[in-house]
Amino acid sequence: MTADQIIEGILGKEGGYVNNPNDKGGPTRWGITQTTARAYGYAGDMKALPRDTAKAIYLSQYWTEPKFNRIAELSPAIAQELCDTGVNMGPRVASTFLQRWLYPDLKPDGAIGNITIAALKSYLAVRGKDGEATLLKALNCSQGARYLELAEARPANEAFLYGWVKE
Repeated sequence: MTADQIIEGILGKEGGYVNNPNDKGGPTRWGITQTTARAYGYAGDMKALPRDTAKAIYLSQYWTEPKFNRIAELSPAIAQELCDTGVNMGPRVASTFLQRWLYPDLKPDGAIGNITIAALKSYLAVRGKDGEATLLKALNCSQGARYLELAEARPANEAFLYGWVKE
């Protein structure tokens, strides 16, 4: 699976414009918050954020900058999961989940670098496809636990819990 296919899949799930007063992210289109869009130079109305602009933001902030492209060289499926989680929780959170599962005895820093790449490469060499499936399950466990914590910490988030877990 290519970066373009992964990002297109996320765009398809994230959909159009949303401005739910209970969502701390504020106005959002294609899953891109207004704050993120502004940080990448988009100054227009969020309702009109072009899909291509959202795609460029995804490619930069949620694929290349966090180095999920390097993860994709070893496992496109894990890279896809990290990118999707990164969109919802931030790339550092997604990277931290991976690091915690790969080397629980070290303190994760949320940045994909040579140590994380080497750990994943080693893990996959030993565990193979079964290990990849298990790691994907583990990452989903971390994501689900985080969603539950967010809902427990802020009652307004309870309304989003079903949708977060469904995707």
